[in-house]
Parts: sequence; structure tokens; C-alpha cells
Amino acid sequence: MKDAVVLLSGGLDSATCLAVALQQGFTCHSLSFNYGQRHGVELAAAQAVAKSFGVSAHVVMEINLRQWGGSALTSDNIDVPKNAPQEGIPATYVPARNIIFLSFALGWAETLGARDIFIGVNSLDYSGYPDCRPEFIAAFSECARLGTKAGVEGDPFRINAPLQFLSKAEIIRLGSKLGVDYSLTKSCYDPSPDGLACAKCDSCLLRSKGFQEAGVPDPTKYA
Repeated sequence: MKDAVVLLSGGLDSATCLAVALQQGFTCHSLSFNYGQRHGVELAAAQAVAKSFGVSAHVVMEINLRQWGGSALTSDNIDVPKNAPQEGIPATYVPARNIIFLSFALGWAETLGARDIFIGVNSLDYSGYPDCRPEFIAAFSECARLGTKAGVEGDPFRINAPLQFLSKAEIIRLGSKLGVDYSLTKSCYDPSPDGLACAKCDSCLLRSKGFQEAGVPDPTKYA
């Protein structure tokens, strides 16, 4: 069995991505980030998902993107948009987040001797973030080849984005077949203090629409 590092946010997509990696026979090491986001709900969800799948290791990396803010998820001065999909790149975009997260995953993977990294980005039903596009994944793969010992010695890394071209409904159907317990996952950008989803942010709207189109009961607890 080969090792892989899987980015695990605690949301619907990353949980499904972890299930795909396991189904493909990888020994999975999941990586989450306490990056100064508005709430800790998603971190608790990531830990629950990792435990449910019995991953080899689960690490929560501490970094502080709140130090410079610039996003509705890392600044108290920017409101989370509600009630409608946003035009262009929304306020919930965290500057360079996936570049930062993948860089940490790359460092851990090289230390482990793993050559596969999994990330649950998709470019169909998503919020429009530039670091979720296939062009970005391809570019980061080249960066990993050029900037690591393994890469320059001819043993390159593979940045796997198995959900890249799936709709949210297709992702939910796939995860359901692979045994993902979606009741453990959290997607809301602005949950209540007791962890209930707001039902109004872009992430909640996409999640709810996905379950409806998939014909799968939505286990999300909304405020």
C-alpha cells in the first residue's frame, strides 16, 4: 500500500476525497489547518471524519492567516455574503489558501516518502475560487516537480483532484457509495455558536442543492 497525504477541511468535498483515496488503496495521512478561520466547527468535523475512516494519522497544522485577514473567513470586519451566489470571486476567498495548504502537504509527503497528495477541489458547483481550477492544480504539480528533492531526482509528486469535474450531486452520490457519513461534515461559512448551518451562505446553498439533485437526504442541521 502506498502512502498519501489528504487535505481534510471537514467539509463534504474533502471527506469524499478522503474516501476516494482510501478506495484506491492508499494509506492516508490527513492534514487539516487551524488557520484563524471564523469558527472551529470544521476542525471538529475533520477530526470526526478522520476517525470514522481510521486514517493512519491526522495532523492539525497551526497557522495564523487572521494576522492579515483579507477574507470574510479570516476577518471580523468582512461579512459573509448571504442569500445568493456571488458574482466574481466572493469575499469568502482566502488569499492563496490552497497554495499554502498544498505546500504544507507537499512538505509532509516528502518527509513520509509519499508521492501522492489528494485535494477535494472541484470546478463545477463551487464558489469561483481561482485556486480550485484545473489550471492551478496543473501548475502546482509542476511547482512540486521543480521545487523538491524528489522532483528534481525524477520521482515526482502527483496532485490528485478526483472531484475536479464532478457536480456537487455527483460528489454526494460517489461519497454515499463509498460510505461517507455526511452528518459528520460541516460546510457552512457562518454557523451559529452551537454549530448549526446558516442555510444562507454560498457553501450552504451549494450543499443543499447538491443533496436535492442527488436524491440523497440532507443530514445538515440548519439554524
